[in-house]
Amino acid sequence: MDDSTLRPRVAELMPQIRSDLEAMVAIPSCAFPGFPSDPVHAMAQYVADAFGRYGVTAEITEVPGGYPAVTAEIPAPEGTPTVLLYAHYDVQPAPSEQGWDTDPFVPTWKDGRLFGRGAADDKSGIAIHLATLAAFDGNPPVGVRVVIEGEEETVSHLEAWVDANPDQVQADVMVVADMGNLAVGEPVLSTGLRGHVKAVVEVRTLAQPVHSGLFGGAAPDAQMALIKMLSTLIDDEGTCLVEGIASGTWEGADYSEEMLRTNAGVLDGVDLVGTGSIASRLWAKPAVSVLGMDAVPVAEASNVLQPRARAVVAMRIPPGQDPHDAVQKLMDHLRSVAPWHVEVDVHEDKVSPPFSQKTDGHAFGLMREALATAYGREVQTVGSGGSIPLLETLRDAAPSADFVLIGAQDAAKANIHGPNESVDPSEIENMALAQALLIQALSE
Repeated sequence: MDDSTLRPRVAELMPQIRSDLEAMVAIPSCAFPGFPSDPVHAMAQYVADAFGRYGVTAEITEVPGGYPAVTAEIPAPEGTPTVLLYAHYDVQPAPSEQGWDTDPFVPTWKDGRLFGRGAADDKSGIAIHLATLAAFDGNPPVGVRVVIEGEEETVSHLEAWVDANPDQVQADVMVVADMGNLAVGEPVLSTGLRGHVKAVVEVRTLAQPVHSGLFGGAAPDAQMALIKMLSTLIDDEGTCLVEGIASGTWEGADYSEEMLRTNAGVLDGVDLVGTGSIASRLWAKPAVSVLGMDAVPVAEASNVLQPRARAVVAMRIPPGQDPHDAVQKLMDHLRSVAPWHVEVDVHEDKVSPPFSQKTDGHAFGLMREALATAYGREVQTVGSGGSIPLLETLRDAAPSADFVLIGAQDAAKANIHGPNESVDPSEIENMALAQALLIQALSE
């Protein structure tokens, strides 16, 4: 692909794009319940205004029941396709106990990276779209729809909005900038995302707490019952034991053990879990985790048996697995392993479908070529352990659309959802260039 015009144009834009990203990181747009709403609305307005500065008229679009989306539509010149550009402006919480080295909402440059909550996930995706459209002075040679969500990290209402307004998301190509390379400078295309299902399990054994000395050894303790139940979810190697859940082998790019240990911060001497290649464990096999438990804190422990215990159990499911079937199997498993005829209540908490992407689509092939041009390196395919439920909703609304999943959230250092989240601006620049090259190629 010829990048002689677009490469210098994107490079010229980057100082202002970096400034926009700093301003966005400074807005604590956490859309979770209990957090202030004003910063979320302020972030939506900033995004709309930013697109406007680069020649694209964007609107604040109300989403019933939730925070607004920022949308824009540039009509397609005759004979050209329409590209939908997606990202999200909301962020994860950033509590101090996570161990941040800097204020998460004070954008801080260190070692060539911008640190702050949302710098990577996913305000970098917004920056990619801003730079892409600015490279064409807001007048791209194809039709463009922009959808910037405000609730991706929490309970999203955008899926219902898409279901009710499928005409607003019709496109030939869906570009989702909420992913990333395994390492800076090594381009990848994501082709599959695991789904995510959650269930809440509660165990009841006694009418009230009782003395562990007087009754321990005969009266059943709810916490011990729950621990026994949770221990049956995996084998000694850490492999999921919930029956009937799909499991596969990853055939794309490799993910080394060294990279995993470094990226996940696995302590020296601690074994990894699961079997098969690391890539298969992360992208093609199910994984079970206990996300939270209602239990007595150590500082408040006393000599009593507990009458009630509760936990949230989550399962990541690979592409091809029906999420509703998966959560049912998870709940059935938990009920079946309850000991001592304890009272058990299990209910569904969340169902997010997996996603798989065909690799023979026209736009996918063009984006592979565009990334190779932008980075000057061969492009590999990877999966993702996370989920983006909206993707299946978009596919239902536009079944013939070709999906392209990219982003600036490198797995090696971005540390999304954790402390010291950061982004390398070169990833934004290269992704914006590749996206602009894709749009240029689609117009031809």
